[in-house]
Amino acid sequence: MRRRVAIFWISLASKRLQSFGYHWQTKGRNLLDIIGKQKVAIPLIMDKGYEDDYTRYIAQTLNFDPVVPPKSNRKKPWSYDKELYKRRNEIERFFRLIKGFRRIFTRYEKLDAMLIGFIQLALVYVAIR
Repeated sequence: MRRRVAIFWISLASKRLQSFGYHWQTKGRNLLDIIGKQKVAIPLIMDKGYEDDYTRYIAQTLNFDPVVPPKSNRKKPWSYDKELYKRRNEIERFFRLIKGFRRIFTRYEKLDAMLIGFIQLALVYVAIR
């Protein structure tokens, strides 16, 4: 049986939010609040930019298990699942795959429902290719 894993897709979101002048770390915390408290502990793979104490505290209070390596200059580093953190590469490859579909990446669609539909269509295309 595979474990459920929550993946914090911050690569694309942070670049998009920075272009609008928002601080990406605050928006990432807001995404956690939107997801809400989990019934069972779920590993949360995060970028190193989210390794600060406050973000990790929010994730833990929402019953997530933050999987993020500490920065090298931390006085009290913590342990994390290194094998699970390596799966973050799958997220980066997913965004690279999506970049190949110009309509999705530049977001020509005004409605979120249409954008999600085109993302699903692109994933079906990739699956049968």
